[in-house]
Amino acid sequence: MTRKINTTILTAVIALAIQSQSRAQLPDPGFTIDPQRTALIITDPQNDFLSPDGVAWGVVGQSVTENHTVENIEALLKAAKQNDIPVFISPHYYYQHDHRWKFEGALEALMHQIGMFDRKGALNTDGFNNSGADWLARYKPYIEDNQSVVVSPHKVYGPESNDLVLQLRKRGIDKVMLAGMSANLCTESHMRELVEQGFEVAVVADATAAAVLPDYDGYQAALINFRMIASHVWSTNDAVQAIADAMLPEHAGAVSIRGAQNPDPQDSEVNTRAEEHRTTANITAEAADAMGSPVDTNLR
Repeated sequence: MTRKINTTILTAVIALAIQSQSRAQLPDPGFTIDPQRTALIITDPQNDFLSPDGVAWGVVGQSVTENHTVENIEALLKAAKQNDIPVFISPHYYYQHDHRWKFEGALEALMHQIGMFDRKGALNTDGFNNSGADWLARYKPYIEDNQSVVVSPHKVYGPESNDLVLQLRKRGIDKVMLAGMSANLCTESHMRELVEQGFEVAVVADATAAAVLPDYDGYQAALINFRMIASHVWSTNDAVQAIADAMLPEHAGAVSIRGAQNPDPQDSEVNTRAEEHRTTANITAEAADAMGSPVDTNLR
C-alpha cells in the first residue's frame, strides 16, 4: 500500500515538474522580412575586432574563429545587396578629444589604453586606411558602394549617441536584422535600444562574437539575452535563405523566418523550405529552455 502511494506521489511530482517546465518555455515570436520595411544593421565591422592584427584579437579571436563570424557577416552583406535590403553600418570611433574623458567604465578605459578604434579626428582621415578603425578589407565593396548608410559613430556601446534611429525612421524602416561586433557589448546594446525604440529585432547569432576570458564568456552571456529580448535568434544560413525567399513573387514581398507563407500548396519546393524554417525555429526554442544554449547548437 505504502509503495503504491509513493509511486502515485512520484508520478504527480513528475507531472507537475513537466507542467512547470512547459509554462517556463520562452515563446518564439518569429520575424517576418518585409523588404520595404526591413534593414540589415552591422555593428563595428572593423579591423580591431575582426582582423588577427586587431588590438582585440587576443580576446575575441577564438569566438570569431569558432563562429566563422567574418565569413557570416560577409554572407549577410552579400545577401542584402543581392536582394535590395538596405544596409546600415554603426561604427565605433574614438577621436583625440575622446581620450580626455574624466571617467570611464572598465572596457572603455581598456579600449582607450590600447588605442582601439582610434582616429585623429572626425574630419581627419590621415592614417585611417587599413587601420584598426577601418573596415575589414573584404567588407569594403559592400560598405563603400554609395548605397550603404554609415551612421555617425557610437561612443560607448549603444546607438543612443549616434543617428542610427533617425536614419532608420527616415527610410521607413521598423524591422531590423542585427549582426556584428561584439555580441555582449555593442551588438546587444543596439538590440536593447532598438527594441526600446519600437523596432522589431532579429539577431543573427553566428554573425557576431565576443571576448572569451577566464571566468568571463561574453558570447554565452549575449546568447541568453538575445533569446530573451529579440523577436527571433537565427543562424546566418537561415537568415540568408529568408532574405532570398522574401524576394520570391509567391511571398508577395514578405516571408517569415519560421516558414514562408505559400499561397500555392502545389509548390513543393517552397513547402519544403517552409518546413525547414519551422524545424529550425522549433529546435531553437527547445534549446532555449535550458538557457545555457539559447540558440541552435549548429551555430557554434
